[in-house]
Amino acid sequence: MLFARLAVRALVGATLLEQNDERAVQRGRYTTLETIAPLGDDPAVSFPAIAS
Repeated sequence: MLFARLAVRALVGATLLEQNDERAVQRGRYTTLETIAPLGDDPAVSFPAIAS
């Protein structure tokens, strides 16, 4: 019985850690315009124009 409880606790802990990692990845994946906008003021960073 004790081993079953420890196994469940380990499984729940591992699941929570994985969810936390997924949230961290999602936060980094979607960056707001307010975060990107200051990069446009840097002359060292330039992007080629897209021909339409």
